[in-house]
Amino acid sequence: MDLGLAGAAVVVAGGGRGMGRAAARCFADDGARVAVLARTRRDLDETVDDLGRRGSPDPVGHQVDVRDDAQVAEVFADLRSRWGEVNVLVNAVGPDVRGTVEDLTDDQWRVAFEDGVLGIVHCVRAALPLLRKAGWARIVNFSASSTQRQTVSLAAYTAAKSMVTSLSKNLSLQLAADEIMVNVVSPGSVASDSLIAWARSVGVDTADPYALMSAITEHFGHPAHLPRAGLPEEIGPVVAFLASRRNSYMTGANINVDGGSDFT
Repeated sequence: MDLGLAGAAVVVAGGGRGMGRAAARCFADDGARVAVLARTRRDLDETVDDLGRRGSPDPVGHQVDVRDDAQVAEVFADLRSRWGEVNVLVNAVGPDVRGTVEDLTDDQWRVAFEDGVLGIVHCVRAALPLLRKAGWARIVNFSASSTQRQTVSLAAYTAAKSMVTSLSKNLSLQLAADEIMVNVVSPGSVASDSLIAWARSVGVDTADPYALMSAITEHFGHPAHLPRAGLPEEIGPVVAFLASRRNSYMTGANINVDGGSDFT
């Protein structure tokens, strides 16, 4: 299926690794121009080289902390000069804060909200003039299925992700008149960097998605209908569709990509 992404101008915040990088690869495979925002220069360089090999005609990496509004504004000013417009903004940024409500410090709560919510606000605010200038535009934000099925050690993470879901719904209403569609992807137990790090700490073979799901079921009681964990490259195509011109009438939706669950 032609998603109509050839030549599109795409920004992926948090695209230096994991599910964000997987999404960026899908855009590059379809011939989109892709800008990746990340904090780590090594991740950026590796990703941009990969996107170029995959066919992105103008891949670019910006080392930026999206919690810093001035840095984000500078990035989008550069993209305005480079491309003039933006068709797609993907926000794959998120906090890596673990702990229960009683264990987390105020500083950890602030980090969770700044990483997981305020960074997205900065990117959306800076991108909107360029999205409105384009002939068509989409926003896709990453939430998490854990907002619907809680884990006590992820109190701040799930609170931040819940805010992302609510924010996205509000944006979908606000931007409907501009026909800018805003949707959410909520991955389940996907082999992200943080999940792999946890699995290693408990002695799980991280190369085996079936062993990974068994460990998740044992430790957290959160099995999926499918007997294995997901992979980042299984999230990317969902994001690419939601961000494409083929998605012509879906907005304000929260799409669970979780291997099957008992919630909608």
